[in-house]
Amino acid sequence: MKMDWLPSIKNKKELLSHGNLEGRKIALDIIEHTLRETIPYTFVKKVISIKGEYLQVDTSEGPVEFYLPAVKNMYVLGGGKGSVTTAKALEEVLGDRIKEGLIVVKDAGKEKLSKIEVMEAAHPLPDERSVRAAEKVIEIAKKCQQDDICFVCITGGTSSLINLPTDGISLDESARMSQMLLNSINNIQEINAVRKHFSQVSGGRLGQYIYPATIVNFKQGTREEEFKGQPWPDLIFEDPTTFQDAISILKRYQLWEKTPDSVKNHLIKGLSSPDMETPKDVGELKIYNTVIPYRQAACQIAKKRAEELGLNAMILASMLEGESREIGIGLASVAREIRDFHSPIRPPAIIIAGGETSVTVGEEAGEGGRNQEFVLGFATKVGGDKRLVVAAVDSDGTDGPTNIAGGIADGYTLENAEKKGMDLIENLKKNNSSYVLGELGDVIITGPTGVAVQSIKLVVIL
Repeated sequence: MKMDWLPSIKNKKELLSHGNLEGRKIALDIIEHTLRETIPYTFVKKVISIKGEYLQVDTSEGPVEFYLPAVKNMYVLGGGKGSVTTAKALEEVLGDRIKEGLIVVKDAGKEKLSKIEVMEAAHPLPDERSVRAAEKVIEIAKKCQQDDICFVCITGGTSSLINLPTDGISLDESARMSQMLLNSINNIQEINAVRKHFSQVSGGRLGQYIYPATIVNFKQGTREEEFKGQPWPDLIFEDPTTFQDAISILKRYQLWEKTPDSVKNHLIKGLSSPDMETPKDVGELKIYNTVIPYRQAACQIAKKRAEELGLNAMILASMLEGESREIGIGLASVAREIRDFHSPIRPPAIIIAGGETSVTVGEEAGEGGRNQEFVLGFATKVGGDKRLVVAAVDSDGTDGPTNIAGGIADGYTLENAEKKGMDLIENLKKNNSSYVLGELGDVIITGPTGVAVQSIKLVVIL
């Protein structure tokens, strides 16, 4: 299978043709380096191998060996932003031992795997392909038997890509619910708490189809050592949230009255039907977890690279949440504090953040994404400053519903926008960040990266 496993910024020459060249070069270098160091493919090849008659897997609980003559079939199931590179690594190690597999992604391009099918589906809103993918995932999962191993790799975006609403709820209603939740709620955990309660796949249900096979689960986490020896919920195979939580969230955000009747009726029925509730523990499932580097790991990699480039580096947060443009405005204040008062670190410096900020979409919605809005929010507060640069990308290469990874801005951005007759604040109100950054030559293009560590946000202070 021919594929470039090293993500790169495709339009770097354009991005370095204007503005604060020194700061831009640093920011783009760190982004590119971080993407290349967090590809799941590289990690998986390090933790799984075959030695003689044994399959060896380095899990979070320690090394595990499987005696291959005792294993009947091997299956691979997964979806999301980083799943295809995990699947490729598994194919290279397991080869013809894989009986069947399916990976569901937003954009498969022309890439094919030899033993594992790659399907495309929609993100961030599900479509008919998402339903077909979910049905196929369930079909394969139900084939798993006692002496089989099922390798599971679920990464960001799977709630939309593998989407089968519960009986009585249509795909259109499921998509409308997702759109309403994404437009109104900044917390992805709360969004998923609702979506899991009208899904036939998520919320721990996948494991029920795979049982009684052994599961080797490649899961996203922070640093692997943070989880060793510590019990913690596996949101793929168990779910701590309830039907009551889902209803409470919808009411808290004034969404209950806007919720389709079919969804409301299902959630209400679930309150008094314990058998409808999502699994609260893994039960009899036999699961071995291996933690793929995630947000904290990406931030640490960016920090190390920044220090190699001679900057004082600070990780602000690896789980940043909130309204994107407002966080951009807030970080502009932090950057000026560092610039003028050398607090909390001294220039030359960099602020690093990861996580999943959000965008509240207005009635005049243009085209954009959370990282592009973050960058422009920052730019509105640093006009004329020659020492500050901000850059942000979604690690998978698609920011929001666009094919743009993110954007970059500096103290020249506000002036350049005004010269082109563009009002940054008005365009932000219309969620039209892609238009502004595109006109300024400041969109970051990577194409699909195979990486899934959410967003990478950088502020450079020289």
